Amino acid sequence: MTIANQTAFPLLHLIDSPADLRGLPKQKLQQVSDELRQYLLSSVSKSSGHLASGLGTVELTVALHYVYQTPFDHLVWDVGHQAYPHKILTGRRDSMHTIRQKEGLHPFPWREESEYDVLSVGHSSTSISAALGLAIAAQHEEQNRKVVAVIGDGALTAGMAFEALNHAGDVSPDMLVILNDNDMSISENVGALNSHFARILSGKLYTSLREGGKQLLRGMPNMRELVSKAEEHVKGMVTPGTIFEELGFNYIGPIDGHDVDSLVETLQNMRAMKGPQLLHVVTRKGKGYAPAEKDPIGYHGVPKFDPSVDSLPSKPATVPSYSAVFGQWLCEMAAQDPNVIGITPAMREGSGMVEFAQRFPKQYFDVAIAEQHAVTFGAGLAIAGKKPVVAIYSTFLQRAYDQVIHDVALQNLPVLFAIDRAGIVGADGPTHQGAYDLSFLRCVPNMVVMTPSDENECRLMLYTGYQHAGPSAVRYPRGNGVGADYQPLAALPLGKSVEKRTGKGVAILNFGILLPEALEVADAINATVIDMRFVKPLDVDAVLAAAESHELLVTLEENSILGGAGSAVLETLQQHRKQTPVLMLGLPDEFIKHGTQDEIRAELGLDATGILAQIRAYQK
Repeated sequence: MTIANQTAFPLLHLIDSPADLRGLPKQKLQQVSDELRQYLLSSVSKSSGHLASGLGTVELTVALHYVYQTPFDHLVWDVGHQAYPHKILTGRRDSMHTIRQKEGLHPFPWREESEYDVLSVGHSSTSISAALGLAIAAQHEEQNRKVVAVIGDGALTAGMAFEALNHAGDVSPDMLVILNDNDMSISENVGALNSHFARILSGKLYTSLREGGKQLLRGMPNMRELVSKAEEHVKGMVTPGTIFEELGFNYIGPIDGHDVDSLVETLQNMRAMKGPQLLHVVTRKGKGYAPAEKDPIGYHGVPKFDPSVDSLPSKPATVPSYSAVFGQWLCEMAAQDPNVIGITPAMREGSGMVEFAQRFPKQYFDVAIAEQHAVTFGAGLAIAGKKPVVAIYSTFLQRAYDQVIHDVALQNLPVLFAIDRAGIVGADGPTHQGAYDLSFLRCVPNMVVMTPSDENECRLMLYTGYQHAGPSAVRYPRGNGVGADYQPLAALPLGKSVEKRTGKGVAILNFGILLPEALEVADAINATVIDMRFVKPLDVDAVLAAAESHELLVTLEENSILGGAGSAVLETLQQHRKQTPVLMLGLPDEFIKHGTQDEIRAELGLDATGILAQIRAYQK
């Protein structure tokens, strides 16, 4: 979509950069915000993507780019779901129809895409740390460069954000942290009084009195402490910012995040303030589009849809997703065993745990965006005799690697990791591809690592992990299963593979969901196919037998080739002094960009056509 209709967007079509926005009179900013919100809705409904968060940050984005001299001033967005309006105002308006598509705009702020994207993001809670580094560097530059971090959408629940706040309060650079708060439980705190109070606290009179008082009382430590305490208590009576003040920030707010005039006035005041500042902005996810306001979770990430219809298109009946398979299995286990505890770091819907949370509330824990805590919390439960199941995306498990090693595996605790979104995830791109879990888990002692090839194996492996006396992991992909029939739940023998097809010459050792492609290739070249199932413990006997009876082994995995399942096979052959050649197929040593799963697999040669071509090329 491009803005060809100047009648619908008379101001927005003139804005090709924030400099154009800053050239408009302040009185026009509300109209710009209205047009921007309508354009965002129209664009995302045609392209798919993140919607509700961006609808909630329209006025804030307009105000920030109006007040701050971006890109000279640094604006750091957290996560990026909320940054679609930022993309539109920074020269990418007419490319929004390509977002999340192969060769199109990146789904999140991305440094290679725009000079206005200061930090490439995808995982949450990184903005304050990066902004602090930028603010310290700006002090050394002495060019009066301003730095702003926008954090929200639950990202402040992560420990990393508070580590950064604590450090920033200690070193005290000039920087602004904006807390974009869309938690409706505090909506009653928003209104004329709070906006008025925010303007007062950020205004020149209050600031000059505050700073002047500090100078006057510099030589009177007892009196200075008394006045500081008095100020703290006065602000504490009418604002919820005491914790930020204790961390060394000057707290302003809460302020209505949809009042663009108040935002501009407050930001203009705060731009000149010294030291670490925190502005508390209250917004509404989905603002301006009633269905998204009513269901911000459902409209967080949307497919293509018709905005004139008050609901998203229903998904066609099909085989269940792997996430749903996991959720059903977890409910089945909890119904039998009250010791089963389901843990998620703020991914209830994505991990398929909605029904579990409703049916077994005492056995369900959402620990917010705190992956490290989720893992060690599970360790504590395991010590106490519970059966913790940590449901976590592959990309987010990376954030808790130390806890996996030291708090779970080192103590050989029975924590089951249900690793969703393993392998290629598609449109979310490099920050979300589950490319490394096999590599970083298989080197950890005591860990059992399983790779199901279909939803039936996924259930059986989850049950195997549940019964196992030590740590275990089952990694499964984003998307639907293949329609496999379920077998009765029973624990699999550890480290045992299954031969799916007997052939000659070439043996394909499959790890995970590429089994249908392996079988298709095998039919074309009369190859043997072995569903390995376990990366650790590896079925050494099956590997050695295949090496003895075949001229070439092909390992197939949707994980980084470096250190992955293929590496485990090579190590086994080396240990047993076998010389059989091995062709390792998987993800290359590069960050995998965004596109559909099928597009990326085809590009990397991991569809049947590509696998066959790579085998034939190797045999030449």
